[in-house]
Amino acid sequence: MSAETTNYLQLVADSFTGYGNYLLREVLHPSWGSYFYWLVAISLGFWVLELVWPWRRDQGAFRKDFWLDVFYMFFNYFLFSLILYNALSNVFVQLFKDGLGLVGIQNLVAVEIGDWPLWARLLTLFVVRDFIQWNVHRLLHRVDWLWAFHQVHHSVEEMGFAAHLRYHPVETVVYRLFEYLPLALIGFGLTDFFLVHLFTLSVGHFNHANLYAPLGPLKYVFNNPQTHLWHHAQELPRARRNGVNFALTLTVWDYLFGTAYVPTEQADLPLGWPGVAQYPATFVAQQLEPFSQLKPKKAAAPLPERARARAAGATPQPAEE
Repeated sequence: MSAETTNYLQLVADSFTGYGNYLLREVLHPSWGSYFYWLVAISLGFWVLELVWPWRRDQGAFRKDFWLDVFYMFFNYFLFSLILYNALSNVFVQLFKDGLGLVGIQNLVAVEIGDWPLWARLLTLFVVRDFIQWNVHRLLHRVDWLWAFHQVHHSVEEMGFAAHLRYHPVETVVYRLFEYLPLALIGFGLTDFFLVHLFTLSVGHFNHANLYAPLGPLKYVFNNPQTHLWHHAQELPRARRNGVNFALTLTVWDYLFGTAYVPTEQADLPLGWPGVAQYPATFVAQQLEPFSQLKPKKAAAPLPERARARAAGATPQPAEE
C-alpha cells in the first residue's frame, strides 16, 4: 500500500474519531460556540412563536410529521457528518489540495479579507453564499435526478419551522460542491461561517414557520412564511411549472431574476405535488426513494395487436386468413 493511500485512510479514520469527539464536546460542554445548543435554542424559540401566534390556527402543536422533521434536523446537522459527510468532505478537500500542489498552487485564497471589518466579511460571505445557494436551489427543481432528492423536502404536507431541515443528505453534498471553490477563493474565517450560519438558520426556520409575519417592503429582501409557502404550493400556473420563490434567505434574487410569485397571502395552500400523499412516510424509506427513481425504467412489453389497437382507441380488425 502506497504512502499516499495510507495517508488518506488515516484521514478517514481521524475524521470519524475527530467528529465523534467534537460531537461529544458539543453536547456535554455547552458554550456560546455550540452549534448543537444554538440549533436547540433557535428551534424552541420558533416553536413557541408558532404556538402563541399561529397562522394556521387549526394546525396542531405537533403537526403532521413534526417528530420526523425534528429527527431530520439532528440527522442532517450532526449524524450525517458523523456517519459519512465529515470523512467525505475531508478527503475531497485533501484531494483537491494535492491536485493543486501538482500544478504548483499552494494557497487557493485569491482575496485576503482578514483585515476587513467583521461586518464587511460577514456581509460578503452572506451575500456570495446566498446567491450560490439560490442558483443551486433552481437546479434542484430543473434537473430530474436532483429533483428526485429534493422531493424529500417538498413532501412536507403541513408547514412548520422544523420542515426547514427536512431534506435528503445528498442535497448537502450538492450544495457544498458548488459552494466550495468560490468561498475557498476568499479568505473567510471559521467565526465568519459560524455567525452567518446562525443567521441563515434562523431565517430558514422563520420562512418555514407557521407564522403570519408581514415584513412590508422588507419582503422584497428577506424570505418569509408568506412568500416561501408558495414555493411549496402543489398547484402553480403552467408558466411557473419549474418552481417559484427559490430564495433561501434573500428574496431579492427572485425579484431580480423574475422567479418571484406571491399572488395571495394564503395560509391553507395544498403543499407538495399531486400524489404527495403516496410518498414514503418514514425516514429510511424517504432516503431510499430517490435512488429508486434513478433506476432505468424498463421499456413496456409490446402490446398484442388487439390490445394495442384498443389502447389507441381503434376497432381491432380481424386477422386475414
